[in-house]
Amino acid sequence: MVDHQLLQGLVLVTGPSRGGKSRWAEHLVGRCNPVSYVATSDPRPDDPAWQERIRLHRDRRSPDWTVIESGADLVDALNTIPGNHTVLIDALGAFTAWNLDASPEAWIKLQEELITCLQSRSRSQPVVVVIEETGWGVVPATEIGGLFRDRQGRLAQQLETIASRSWLVVQGRALDLHALGCSVPD
Repeated sequence: MVDHQLLQGLVLVTGPSRGGKSRWAEHLVGRCNPVSYVATSDPRPDDPAWQERIRLHRDRRSPDWTVIESGADLVDALNTIPGNHTVLIDALGAFTAWNLDASPEAWIKLQEELITCLQSRSRSQPVVVVIEETGWGVVPATEIGGLFRDRQGRLAQQLETIASRSWLVVQGRALDLHALGCSVPD
């Protein structure tokens, strides 16, 4: 169990697909009130498997949480949330995917805006961010897959530098990376 009094600032939750990241993030904010849950995914209405995943997420959420579907405009969505809300963002992979067509310069600007927003918001209330781990899998066979992996990995490293806690969730087990590890030098 985690001491919920330690839930403060920016908290990252990462790991592979189907490892339990979302469940752990939901657990972390479970005792907070009020909570705004930011869903970033494309709804994909013609994909039954994706619809089932979304249903499972919805069924686990507290009915007391405010749900915001951000689409590509994550920073704009975050700016609509009252300052007294704990925020759970699930997940940054969709934010990265929504913005894959951004030029390198535009992507850097989007990252900077997101980081600034998260830093500001996490000063007053906890912000828990689920971010998919992309570096453990097969090297992407497409250019766009490689771009996603590189952007997502760099964003995760940048966020880690400002995070108060980071969790790696693998096979249903949550590991506190700040307690277990040390920062890799530049």
